[in-house]
Amino acid sequence: MKYKIVVINGPNLNLLGEREKEKYGSISLKDIELECLKYAKKNDIELSFMQSNIEGEIVSLIQDCRNQYSGLIINAAGYTHTSVSILDALKVLKIPIIELHITNIYNREEFRHKSFISKVATGIICGFGVEGYTMAIEAMKRILKNENR
Repeated sequence: MKYKIVVINGPNLNLLGEREKEKYGSISLKDIELECLKYAKKNDIELSFMQSNIEGEIVSLIQDCRNQYSGLIINAAGYTHTSVSILDALKVLKIPIIELHITNIYNREEFRHKSFISKVATGIICGFGVEGYTMAIEAMKRILKNENR
């Protein structure tokens, strides 16, 4: 069975490879996307990869997912800790959700320890660097496979 998974990325992730290299590394979001698409193809997964710096656009992307995808992976970046609107949009989904962070948010500033998304996430992957993206795709594949047994 071919799974349809969407990866939604939040603000400033379009600047990966340029910003805070000591935290996020030197790989760009485009490089991560290409690696994820390659991984998805090998695993018979249809993958969509999206990014926006605008909260309302992220809410719309989530809403558009509700009838198109079997699973959602979201790295909401800074909106993880602030956006009730993204939380409310995620609550509507009837599909598994994986919350993803490149860094370990619990090893960082106190305000990053609170995640609105965790309340609706099936699982969380954080602190594994950009490898977390392929880890999240693999985890979602396993979740979906178990749901379809």
